[in-house]
Amino acid sequence: MPAFDLAAIGAGLSFTDALPALSAALDTSAAVVVSAPPGTGKTTLVPPLLASRTTGRVIVTQPRRVAARAAARRLAQLDGSVLGDRVGFTVRGERAVGRDTRVEFVTAGVLLRRMLDDPGLDGVDAVIIDEVHERALETDLLIGLLGEARELREDLVLIAMSATLDAARIAAVLGTDAAPAPVVDHDVPAFPLTERWAPSPAPRLDERGVTWAFLDHVARTTASAARDLTHEDPTADVLVFAPGAREVSEIAGRLRDAGGGFDVRELHGQIRAADQDAVIRGRGPEDPPRIIVTTSLAESSLTVPGVRLVVDSCLARHPVRDAARGMSGLVTSAASRSSCVQRAGRATRQGPGTVIRCVDERSYAAAPARPAPEITTTDLADAALLLACWGAPGGTGLRLIDPLPADSLADAVRVLHGLGAIDADGRATEEGRSLARIPTDPRLARALRDGGPLVGARLAAEVVALLGGDLRIADADAAHALVSLRGGRTPDARRWSRDADRLERLVPATPGIRVDLDGVGLVIALAFPERIARRMDRSSDGATFLLASGTRAGVRGPLADAEWLAVADVARASGRAAAGSGAVVRAAAVLSEAQMEHAASHLMTDRVEAEFAGSRVQARRERRVGAIVRASVPVRASADEGRDAVRRALRREGLGLFAWRDAADELRRRLALLHRELGAPWPDVSDAGLLAAIDAWLAPELDALAGGTPADRLDLASALRRLLPWPEAVRFDELAPERLEVPSGSRIRVAYPPLDDPTARPVVAVKLQECFGWAETPRLVDGRVPVLFHLLSPAGRQLAVTDDLASFWSGPYAQVRAEMRGRYPKHPWPEDPWAAAPTRHTKNRAARG
Repeated sequence: MPAFDLAAIGAGLSFTDALPALSAALDTSAAVVVSAPPGTGKTTLVPPLLASRTTGRVIVTQPRRVAARAAARRLAQLDGSVLGDRVGFTVRGERAVGRDTRVEFVTAGVLLRRMLDDPGLDGVDAVIIDEVHERALETDLLIGLLGEARELREDLVLIAMSATLDAARIAAVLGTDAAPAPVVDHDVPAFPLTERWAPSPAPRLDERGVTWAFLDHVARTTASAARDLTHEDPTADVLVFAPGAREVSEIAGRLRDAGGGFDVRELHGQIRAADQDAVIRGRGPEDPPRIIVTTSLAESSLTVPGVRLVVDSCLARHPVRDAARGMSGLVTSAASRSSCVQRAGRATRQGPGTVIRCVDERSYAAAPARPAPEITTTDLADAALLLACWGAPGGTGLRLIDPLPADSLADAVRVLHGLGAIDADGRATEEGRSLARIPTDPRLARALRDGGPLVGARLAAEVVALLGGDLRIADADAAHALVSLRGGRTPDARRWSRDADRLERLVPATPGIRVDLDGVGLVIALAFPERIARRMDRSSDGATFLLASGTRAGVRGPLADAEWLAVADVARASGRAAAGSGAVVRAAAVLSEAQMEHAASHLMTDRVEAEFAGSRVQARRERRVGAIVRASVPVRASADEGRDAVRRALRREGLGLFAWRDAADELRRRLALLHRELGAPWPDVSDAGLLAAIDAWLAPELDALAGGTPADRLDLASALRRLLPWPEAVRFDELAPERLEVPSGSRIRVAYPPLDDPTARPVVAVKLQECFGWAETPRLVDGRVPVLFHLLSPAGRQLAVTDDLASFWSGPYAQVRAEMRGRYPKHPWPEDPWAAAPTRHTKNRAARG
């Protein structure tokens, strides 16, 4: 078989100039990073270059099916060979590859699953991972798996390519601990780009997504600019970027209605391959000027020839995971600035160009600099299963660009455990390996396999194709969507039918099964049992449903009348559609109670739920499906159930749950002082310390509460005394006395410091005359802690505060004596109070209070 003619293939492509540098890098390293702008020819030239250096197959990955098909067709055309002969492709549901194929373009997902069956990639000499900068989840995983495969096969060549790339970071991942992979950087002078701004007078987004008014604005802006452009240059085409297929169709429809002699084309992953190819081929000299409305597909994966004007909505659709509600889905928001730069560059590939951004400059500047890597935002169930099958649970041991986020990974592991796909160590089970071979989300794979025998293989395949196909479902009614797709002739219907055919072949046939739409809900419930939902309330605007996961979501339309729903897609939302719940159901089907019990048997519980509320233990026997209560009746809690309820309440609300009487509070303060000054064995009576030792001091009281005793009747002082250490407890009243005997003979209560103020001192408030005869301040806790005296007048008013009586007698006392003698002449005011003693009269007055 002759070699590829690189000179002929690369004619007119600037990356031809970089081939010598790439060849030199490959002479020294089997892993290389290539960075070059879109349209320079790297995707066209690098694969045949590698094929000329090896004897085995060269595999090139693309993040999208349309890009893989287009790149294969383009290279085969330039090579002058038949597609599927020397150059071929494999994407989900379509394959054009022969025995002698040297270069095969595939999606990253196809190669991932191929590596599960063939980790060494037998017969493959090189792998090229294209569009690494998009940071698609499957591309990131491939880098990790291929890095490990290269440890076993040093001859396997790996090249990572991108238009805009953090080359140093990727080179470090592809390289070794000793040195990063070499980088081949190819740049070309850019043609001038004119930037224009056309902000919309209406908001771009509301709670439903992209507004109709903004789509009108984009269409009007495009039509006006296209007329001006083609008047100056009839050979120029226009490229319009919209966030998703629905917006593409809406804008294209408005442009067709506007007329103007333009050939308006759509380009996204849901149109037929032939229509995609027609857009990518360009137009002939006699054809009318084109307006191509596209998703981010044409941002970097594809080159659309003839474009001199780009109109950018500056919006993008990307996956987002809502951990709090257990939701994942696509969300429309501002596109990153790097993505907008990529889009604008499509206008200057062949000459000077213009970009019109449908935002103001301030909004553009506020957009994120780069898109978030998909690995940080999307559901990881499929990725976690692939890694478990590979033998690297959670990515352990793999060199990944970014690690899998711990919280998302934990959620994915819970899902896989529920499916029986992984064991306790995170390793794939036989069940998991079986599910991984079905090219869809593992939950949908389980629904396909287990739903077939119940509702028929065809219906199960149709439902899974619908849920996995990113199709718009009117009124969230999946069953009605199936009816429309079965009878439709739209591109969506044709693609859905092909996907259903492919999925149906993956499961055993089910002859004799009665097939009807009543089974749609069961298939969805098998995939997402935690999203089974029950109606909680109904209003004129719709209904609120509670999902088994605990999430509430609004439903409008016919489904709002159902008692039970199987929910396939739920997203965060606001406004009337969410019915005040904060979320809205976007795809669901009616579910019977019998179907619910079959799909969610593992979520069903029948147990007594005891709670401590209103100072008492209250219990109900509840039948639940996850968070959904099916039935609830009051019952008497057992002792164990009551104790558990009190413990939960204490963990939730703390010791403030109890009423602390003075005796208990004072005892706790005394113990706290001893623990602070002496440490063990005196107990820690802080909230945390008491909660940790709850059974050591409060066990009988817990039993009393469980038996119905109100919390305000507990004797917490007696409970705390159980913590007194023996034999040290015999000195408790000596170390931290409840009362202090003063020289007058009175026993004055000691006010111990609060628990939250470790610097405070014990306080004794006493009339000054009762302290005559004390030369020094008494100290507690074996002399460690001086008492702080609040010295009072005969009328009980504070005269002085001191923790040093000797200093007070020799100093401030003289002024106090001078001021008080005339006011209280019947009371003694000796000149030498440290030597004086209280009289019997003073003692009696003190005793009377």
